[in-house]
Amino acid sequence: MGRITFPSEAWYKADNVQEISSPALLVYPDRIESNIRKMIEIAGDVDRLRPHVKTHKMPEVIKLQIKHGIRKFKCSTISEAEMSAKCGARDILLAMQPVGPCIDRFFQLKHEFTGTKFSCITDTEDIIRQLAESALKHGLETHLWLDINNGMDRTGIPPDEKAASLYEMINRLPMLKAEGLHVYDGHIREKEFSFRKQISDEGFIPVTRLADKLRKSNPDPVKIVAGGSPTFRVHALRDGVECSPGTLLLWDYGYGSSLPDMEFLNAAVLMTRVVSKPADGLICLDLGHKSIASEMPHPRIKFFDMDEYTVVNHSEEHLVIRVIETDKFKTGDILYGIPWHICPTVDRHDFVTVVENNHATGRWSVEARKRFISI
Repeated sequence: MGRITFPSEAWYKADNVQEISSPALLVYPDRIESNIRKMIEIAGDVDRLRPHVKTHKMPEVIKLQIKHGIRKFKCSTISEAEMSAKCGARDILLAMQPVGPCIDRFFQLKHEFTGTKFSCITDTEDIIRQLAESALKHGLETHLWLDINNGMDRTGIPPDEKAASLYEMINRLPMLKAEGLHVYDGHIREKEFSFRKQISDEGFIPVTRLADKLRKSNPDPVKIVAGGSPTFRVHALRDGVECSPGTLLLWDYGYGSSLPDMEFLNAAVLMTRVVSKPADGLICLDLGHKSIASEMPHPRIKFFDMDEYTVVNHSEEHLVIRVIETDKFKTGDILYGIPWHICPTVDRHDFVTVVENNHATGRWSVEARKRFISI
């Protein structure tokens, strides 16, 4: 039997979908590469990019970026950093201040992957001193980025005199080297680009002042790595700033519907099946909390080819929705949809199914969803 031919707008469908167990997360390498090329175009230079790994957690996506010349990456976990190093990443920033056993694990990475430059963020004198002690013990010069809080109030310290003192402290301690400032403004997600830019620019003024002050007293460059996906286009306009988008590699319904200026392609789709029709007007899908990010209110998914539906119940293994015409659906029917939040959705899956030219061709492991790989 020949392959099914789909119209161009049905790029997400797989002609061998009956071979795919549901629920499944499907990814599309050609669309991922399109997003990579768009990311490079906006940044203007691959050296200005330090994409975040936490969105996809997959070696193959790292390798696709390396194929396009990207060599620097940002990670949230030791596992993500280890995976990236194994793929050949040359410069990896751990954007989570290491505490407890993660300090030793960070130095294990440095010992294991000598061809990769590892750095991490910090915002606390006690941790800076612990890192200095570990650097001395291991005999490894260690590069630190001072984590700056310019409004998100999640991590970091304000860009004030205390920040300047901590930066100078890093450079004074043996085996430590201050690399620059890490500034994440993920709270800025205004729909209108000009408004988003205005808020980001205002929040960045004290960061620029701090960087200028530090440059006067430090002979080495004071680098800045800033932003995520929502403010990527804003920071790409700044001279001398590295950008760290992540979500845009796969994109999702949340950012796609709220950031219209970000013209990236959805490159990850959830596939689910109707497993029951429990009552008139209701269908039940095998798309529970364990398959899709559920920290946000509904809608947690935007289904293709179905505009009118209401979520009735969402539990561990089931998603019950109310539809207008129940008779249009039968048990076993397949639905495709874009998740609202792709990053934690990927983290629900051990592997993704790769779809190329409407045909499922294999699987990619979500390697870094593990808390431990080998280190």
